[in-house]
Amino acid sequence: MKLNKISLSIAAVALLFSMPSCKKYLEQVPDNRAEINTVEKLSQLVSTAYPSRDYLTFTEASSDNAEDKGAGIGTTNDAIDIPYAWQDLIGDGTNTSTAYWNACYEAIASANQALESIETNNLGAGALPYKGEALVCRAYAHFMLVNLFAKPYQIDGANDSPGIPYVDRPETKVIQPYSRGTVATTYARIKEDLETGMKLLSASAYKVPKYHFTPAAAHAFAARFYLFMGKWQQVIDHATLCVPANDFVNNIRPVSTTLRTYTAEEHRTNYMGSGQKYNLLLIGTYSTYARFTSPRHGFGAKLQKMFSAAGNITGKTLANSILQYSVPNYTMYKFKENFFYTSPDIGYPYLTFAAFTTDEALMNRAEAYAELGMNDQALKDINDFYSVRIVGYSLANDAINLTKIANYYPSISSPKQGLIKTILDAKKAEFLQEGLRWFDIIRRDLTVVHNTIDITAVETFAELKPGDPHRIFQLPVEVKLSGVEQNPR
Repeated sequence: MKLNKISLSIAAVALLFSMPSCKKYLEQVPDNRAEINTVEKLSQLVSTAYPSRDYLTFTEASSDNAEDKGAGIGTTNDAIDIPYAWQDLIGDGTNTSTAYWNACYEAIASANQALESIETNNLGAGALPYKGEALVCRAYAHFMLVNLFAKPYQIDGANDSPGIPYVDRPETKVIQPYSRGTVATTYARIKEDLETGMKLLSASAYKVPKYHFTPAAAHAFAARFYLFMGKWQQVIDHATLCVPANDFVNNIRPVSTTLRTYTAEEHRTNYMGSGQKYNLLLIGTYSTYARFTSPRHGFGAKLQKMFSAAGNITGKTLANSILQYSVPNYTMYKFKENFFYTSPDIGYPYLTFAAFTTDEALMNRAEAYAELGMNDQALKDINDFYSVRIVGYSLANDAINLTKIANYYPSISSPKQGLIKTILDAKKAEFLQEGLRWFDIIRRDLTVVHNTIDITAVETFAELKPGDPHRIFQLPVEVKLSGVEQNPR
């Protein structure tokens, strides 16, 4: 296989969690796969069907959640600086888009091997939750790939531009031809896998459910998927099922209460923890992203204003924890790097991050309500969101309404667009340093503005507008061996 220049070899199926490895698998026909003939082996295999790399570095740097702090300020790193300039980073080094591409297809290979093993062996009803998980995992990896490496889905559009290869069976050849299909056909196959797999899921199948696609996590994924498609009622339906009894207030991030009381170390240790109700799906990845605490291109003084009373629609200072190393280097301190030792002196850095949260599901639902003209419901979700982000929040004094939105965004004349702008800005601040802003940018055709400050302190600005080919990340050069065309430049 040359889609990810890695052939899947599942000899070490006893791996109990999705721990990424630096080891390059040999490019050979994968004929040494372990026989998956028990439900226990199947469950262990499916646990590797999640991408072992993350998208955080390159999507965050490419978005408007990064700024240039100036020459000589902060650290430099190609994994950040090149995506910030909207240029292609060559190679598959840690934290790169190519590394993520490879990891997604490795995850897909695990899912496909699991599904084939279920067909080959009579594993009984006990295998059904893992079949569901494998299908949803396959859908998720392809969904992330198509939104990063192909043109964004256009609601009511033809979507006939190239998609990404949809791989639905284990590979038996080192190099074999693939077609990208179209964005439309890619989405159709994601939808089929997602909807089929969701019906089979069970949270009780796992010892640590937060590291698997439970029904709640799958509903959050479905809400995001249908948000891209513009299927607003389905967004609402799936988002509502993410928490018990539709109680989002008590299940989203307690920013103004519990999280605010944490020390810096407690915050980064617990924020992405499995014990947090708001985390619906956690993925462990090989990554050095947590080391980027003071990059030249990143969270600086301009972005910090989003959390000030004047910088957001509430008119109040948001309670999100912000750590300042030195002006203008800030971090939300959401991630803690761990180290997996393979021997006394050798190992791999990894971090856990939340792929889906109740907070995102709530705001996705709010946007769907706004699109359907259900303004009261959209406002309720927005106010529920902010009620746990303002210390001493009072519904009577702090509630967001259409008048407040119109006053804060005077250039927006439509109540619907005002609501959507409010929601997108709330997500931009809340998910700062989590890489999610990029997906709203491509989905909503938002222009990204990046500043550059030269050694003489002269500041210039560049725009990445809708339609610019650099809004689509480049496919690895190796895919050309399988006849897959790269994105235009």
